[in-house]
Amino acid sequence: MKPALRWLWLVLVSLVLVACSTVKTASATSQSSASPMKKSMARNGAYFQNDGPADHIPVNLDLVPNAVPQDEPLIKAANLPYSAMGMSFRPDTSNTPYKVRGTASWYGKQFHGRRTTSGERYDMFAMTAAHPTLPIPSYIRVTNLKNGKAVVVRINDRGPFHRGRILDLSYAAAHKLGFVGQGSAKVLIERVWPTVETASNPPAKPIDASLKQEDGPRYLQLGAFDQLSNAEALLKKLVDKLDTSYDPKLGIVNQKGTYMVRLGPFDSAAAVRNAAESLNVENIVMN
Repeated sequence: MKPALRWLWLVLVSLVLVACSTVKTASATSQSSASPMKKSMARNGAYFQNDGPADHIPVNLDLVPNAVPQDEPLIKAANLPYSAMGMSFRPDTSNTPYKVRGTASWYGKQFHGRRTTSGERYDMFAMTAAHPTLPIPSYIRVTNLKNGKAVVVRINDRGPFHRGRILDLSYAAAHKLGFVGQGSAKVLIERVWPTVETASNPPAKPIDASLKQEDGPRYLQLGAFDQLSNAEALLKKLVDKLDTSYDPKLGIVNQKGTYMVRLGPFDSAAAVRNAAESLNVENIVMN
């Protein structure tokens, strides 16, 4: 395949992976003040307003890594007492264990790109969740009690404001837990904290390949940009430079507004190091 055609093909694939944004400002908490509910049909019920799965689902959604607990300061404005849907809530900012069973749901494209309670934009393809009272930010392990699947997500939003539900998960998290089609599931929620290793290595700093990471796919980061056009320019340069065998592993992923050009997945840190050496990448960053 000619380099130009290879580049165009990779850009199309990468655009599917890049989360869209919208200028509309709202979060999952908008359900408390929404106009009369509009529903589109799901397999076993109805979606809120125009909510539901995205029109284009990333092909590698199963490979989205769990959130990694970090030692982050609490956001004061996101942890104040508040009211929604006729109910009052007082966020628990204490550093105490939390273990609860209940029903979790998920929210999707209706809120994708809108601001969450934390001030970040909601990314339905990231590992996040909304909870009425857990600290923002904090981290929880969610286990689907029906199939035993578990994920770790970061709390960055408020909701759901429904007396029968205790958690709203991102689309990606619900997908990995196996209940996207059902809309809700019985889950176990357990709060988790950073380990000594993750607390001493904040996510803003590069992670050297020699550091131990959790089991799962690994990616070699080749560049990170605020603008999608800059990421696409690097992708084109790499397509022209690299052997065609790397094409299936090249892609662009949007993580919290940063467009990362990365190569993967690889099944081990050693494989990442080997790829980095073959490409003459000196500063190894894995994600």
